[in-house]
Amino acid sequence: MINIFSKFSTQLFIGLGWTVLSSVIALFFSLIIGTIFAIMEVVPSKVMRVIGHAYVEIMRNIPLLVITMFFYLVIPMYVVKINGFTAGTIGLTLYTSAFIAETIRSGIQSVSGGQMEGARSTGMTYWQAMRYIILPQAFKIVIPPLGNQFVNLVKNSSVLAFVAGFDLMYQANSIASTTFDTINSYLVVGVLYLIVTLPLSYYMRHLEKKLG
Repeated sequence: MINIFSKFSTQLFIGLGWTVLSSVIALFFSLIIGTIFAIMEVVPSKVMRVIGHAYVEIMRNIPLLVITMFFYLVIPMYVVKINGFTAGTIGLTLYTSAFIAETIRSGIQSVSGGQMEGARSTGMTYWQAMRYIILPQAFKIVIPPLGNQFVNLVKNSSVLAFVAGFDLMYQANSIASTTFDTINSYLVVGVLYLIVTLPLSYYMRHLEKKLG
């Protein structure tokens, strides 16, 4: 394992960089999209609730690889040319946003209904009450499951390997095919994934205790 790391360290760190970049981009946009659809699932408008629920159910029940391959093969064929990294990151974003939406929705619904009524009685609009009163409390409630989704997002970024996204898993496949040392190649990559995911997991636990 040490020999693999020392010989291919540059290639591995390039893969790690692409993995982190894809994960950060997907995390940022999936949190925004997930929050929007979570709100849509609980608003008074029936049309918006149906749209929000439909998006979540569709994205949650289609495999991540299928979504990614759609953007990698179909979109370039009929819409616009995009590379593997972009296709993988978009697929990862949409897939993760559905799970984040469900997580945040459960947090919103855990907040007492009296909070919304109290905010509205002070003159706030529905959206002001949601933004300033409900969502901050909801996010505190869902930090543990939200942290799990973030960790899963990093691990799911390995889907980029299927679309030439140059991530860690892609580099592992390349090294394994070159050296025929499959075990050590994937062991090194597994350790590098741990280096990324463990600090994130511990930070989310720390944040949970701090906000608790």
